Amino acid sequence: MKLYDTPLAPNPRRVRWFMAEKAIADIEIVNVDLMKGEHKTPDYLAKAGLANVPALELDDGTVITESVAICRYLESAWAEPNLFGRDAKETAVIEMWARRAELLVSLPMMLTVRHTLPALAALERQVPEIAQSNRESGLRGLKVLNRRLAESPWIAGERITIADIVAFCGVDFARLIKFEPPAELEYVARWVGEMRARPAAAAGQPAQAGA
Repeated sequence: MKLYDTPLAPNPRRVRWFMAEKAIADIEIVNVDLMKGEHKTPDYLAKAGLANVPALELDDGTVITESVAICRYLESAWAEPNLFGRDAKETAVIEMWARRAELLVSLPMMLTVRHTLPALAALERQVPEIAQSNRESGLRGLKVLNRRLAESPWIAGERITIADIVAFCGVDFARLIKFEPPAELEYVARWVGEMRARPAAAAGQPAQAGA
């Protein structure tokens, strides 16, 4: 198998983090340079179908894109440690929080960076109003997570799951514009510290660039 990856973006980092949690080391990593437009070449588009990274190419030639879909495939092939749920109830709760993490926190924070960081202007037209709106949305989402983490050690329950990986990769990506969750969100701060302390956090740290 091959994982088409880029160290710049948060979505590929989700997959690298997921692989690190499961100690998956026998997948070939193929770097795709977004700044050089390698994700838009005819060869890559023919393979992945869209100019999206990451993409997982299976041994039979099947290509899976979308980071969570890739992680679901890896979960089925490497069952432990379980990160998607062991029974119907737990799986549904994890799915619920993973969606909330995506829509309320990760996506807004990623859009904030994309429309703020000067280096990313080469990839799309940046709109300051979009950055500001999404920053505000992301902060509201972090307040939701703070309430949840006041009652639970991890976002979806008693152990780390895909929901934590989805949320954290978006939050940590925002370090590129020197964003940190507000100090008053004490439970988010505790969770951020625990996520950054995990060995898997080294699986693709975002570069520390300024805005």
